[in-house]
Amino acid sequence: MTVAEIRALLKQDNVPEEVLKEIVEDPRKGVQQLLSSYTKRLERESRERLRVESMYEVESSFYKKGINYIAGIDEVGRGPLAGPVTVAAVILKPHWFAPGLNDSKKVTPEHREILSKKILEEAVDVSIVSLSPAEIDDYNIYQATMMAMYKAVKNLKVQPQAVIVDAMPLHFPFPTVSLIHGDARSASVAAASIVAKVHRDHRMDEYDKQYPGYGFARNKGYGTAEHIDALRTLGITPIHRKSFEPVKSMVLRKFTSGNGEK
Repeated sequence: MTVAEIRALLKQDNVPEEVLKEIVEDPRKGVQQLLSSYTKRLERESRERLRVESMYEVESSFYKKGINYIAGIDEVGRGPLAGPVTVAAVILKPHWFAPGLNDSKKVTPEHREILSKKILEEAVDVSIVSLSPAEIDDYNIYQATMMAMYKAVKNLKVQPQAVIVDAMPLHFPFPTVSLIHGDARSASVAAASIVAKVHRDHRMDEYDKQYPGYGFARNKGYGTAEHIDALRTLGITPIHRKSFEPVKSMVLRKFTSGNGEK
């Protein structure tokens, strides 16, 4: 085999054992360098599989009992001054693997997009619920988040047999685990955090076009210096949370925004 042919072979996930043995015995320096790179890649992939599998500890306790439909629940957007709070509920296939699966905050925006697409395509079921700024103002952010979580589970087409939720104390007529830092400890919750994050980010990108000047595509509604400056010069928009400071004080002072809202 030529070096180019061997390079192409070693890019595959499964190299036949007899072919690999031939490559191992090939004395050419270029071939041995390719073999070294191939071995290191397999080692990295093995470590990643072990890392992701370690995130199935809670799920595995259910799998052992014959409970396979486990919904992971997480939210994004509790802290911003603008935009919705978004919750996702995700049921993964047992021990489902995707490289890089993790708490959405630990995943790059580019890889979040890849993972979200893969989750939406391959998960047993996914439900996404967003509550508007007006609903957040009506119920308060804690209650709105909890309502969105219950609704996300209700909207699943596949009835879950158990739930793992990131920190929130939910109650269902089936086993429910409230897991601190669940998005970093549970594969199902991590998947939910990624789907919710990507969905909300896309919504904020659209709001950035609708309400230019606030930097929503960059800050996603959080109170960055750019965002606060825009509030002072442009005023509040319909997607701002009027129960959150400094928006609340602006409303109380009958602050008139550049969008015509008081």
